[in-house]
Amino acid sequence: MNIAARALLRPLLRPLWPTFHEVIVLSTFVNLLALAVPIFVMQVYDRVVFHAGLATLQGLVIGVAVILAFDWVLRQARARILQSVALRLDVAVGRRLFEKLLALPLATLEGRSAAHWHALFRDVDVVRNTLSGGPALMFCDVPFAAFFLILTFVIAPPIGWVLLSALPLFALLAWRSASVMISASHAERDSGLARDHLIAELIAGRTTVKALALDSSIRPLWEARHAECIERAVSRGARADGYGNFATTMTMATTVAMTAVGAHAIIEQQMSIGALIAASMLSGRVFAVLNQLVGSWLIYAAFVQSLSRLAELFASPEERSSSALRLQRPAGVITLEEVRFGYAEGQRPVLEGVSLTFETGGVIALIGPNGSGKSTLLKLAQGLYPPTSGRVLLDGADIAQFTRAELAGWIGYVPQECVLFAGSIRDNIGHRCPESSDEAIVRAAVLAGVHGVIVDLPDGYATDVGEAGRRLSAGQRQRIAIARALLGDPAVLLLDEPTTSLDAEGSLDLRATLAKLAAGRTVVVATHSPQLLPICRTIIELGRGRVAYDLPAEEALPLIFGLGRPSPKAAPAPVGSTGAAA
Repeated sequence: MNIAARALLRPLLRPLWPTFHEVIVLSTFVNLLALAVPIFVMQVYDRVVFHAGLATLQGLVIGVAVILAFDWVLRQARARILQSVALRLDVAVGRRLFEKLLALPLATLEGRSAAHWHALFRDVDVVRNTLSGGPALMFCDVPFAAFFLILTFVIAPPIGWVLLSALPLFALLAWRSASVMISASHAERDSGLARDHLIAELIAGRTTVKALALDSSIRPLWEARHAECIERAVSRGARADGYGNFATTMTMATTVAMTAVGAHAIIEQQMSIGALIAASMLSGRVFAVLNQLVGSWLIYAAFVQSLSRLAELFASPEERSSSALRLQRPAGVITLEEVRFGYAEGQRPVLEGVSLTFETGGVIALIGPNGSGKSTLLKLAQGLYPPTSGRVLLDGADIAQFTRAELAGWIGYVPQECVLFAGSIRDNIGHRCPESSDEAIVRAAVLAGVHGVIVDLPDGYATDVGEAGRRLSAGQRQRIAIARALLGDPAVLLLDEPTTSLDAEGSLDLRATLAKLAAGRTVVVATHSPQLLPICRTIIELGRGRVAYDLPAEEALPLIFGLGRPSPKAAPAPVGSTGAAA
């Protein structure tokens, strides 16, 4: 277990120590009461059978019955306490994991597959089950294995020596199984993640798979990953079964040796038959703990891996969560100063030395070919990505000093792929500001031009959008996403290809909506559609991560449509670039 995992485990266990102390106390009494049965058997053979002591037998049976009832009560109490431990761990770790995921930067979330983030919640289950299940009880029972061994020496010394000689073999077997099972568990999880990643992609793109009949091309990928997963699982299971079976064989061999030695000791009158039977029962308790140690390394390996992954996640840097000052609504002027950004080290930057200013009032259009950096620039302006170098300013202040909640309240953002969440239309619009009134939600829908569409639906704002909004058309989802971005009256509105899912009439309606919205805020639109350009005040073209030109619309439109040349103050744009934008 590495240092980060220990650092995560300590604060989790610290508030649970009083509860674990109760479990340890109960386990102590449970293990002490377990001595009642071996002692009962020894007394029956040594005192009752040979002396026909029926009255003694009756008293022993009554006493053992009382002890067994008390043992059941203690075991039930211990189980309830462990259930409370599991509940507290679920609440503590699960809530912390969820909050951590929400606090991670977008680049970190996009750096791993969805299957990876899903697996982290399964890791929480592994940690909970280990700390509140059988492994925790085994930890409490290990000290009593030594106690039972000492008691075996007291009752039947010859049997005790046989049992003691077998302990090093079990310790060696447990140590060897640990290293093998940890590596096998690693390999099995990696193959399972690869398979789950393919399933997630298949479900997300199920419409494309069905429409294009991609079964024949996807099936070999699935079969290869599934076969690898099965192979790793079978390999891990075979190794676990091998060590477990060997431990069972060693247990039976040790039992045979103890019986043979005990029989010889009885013949030599060194011990009684009752002592042999009682010692065999006590050795069974010792063997149970030893076999658990051998078979629990897989659980321990999964626990250590899960704890290490959670610790690595919790050590990841978060977005800013608090600000020194609480500022009012800004004017909405966004400035990029020599901004450079790349998704990975060693790759060509997506944006290189971009300097722009988005003024309030009027629509600003970002055009350029695919891959020119338009979507990335909008994410930088919204603070979703931190620039590799340079600064992004809002009203002259670096946005790095503001929290994600503040930036989201000041800057509305409509991504290219508009995703809604399961629930009603009202819920989806109100997710941005949960405390918003119905009047504010209707006002945002009216500004987005979707209010008339919503009220025409049978359930109106209560209409269930389905999974990811699939019960609505793409155009309706996009308008609802715009309404969601407008809730709270943001000073800046950033839209990435807002006309992609709209027909000609819808694009014209959106154009009128944007012209109206731009009167009191900064509106920046990344688009390939020429229908939005006539309402723009400024048109900026990007090419290969740089600004090709930044011109007023009356100068840029003739250039875009091949009717003129740019003004002398601006660098000429490549023909291919402007043609792609048009």
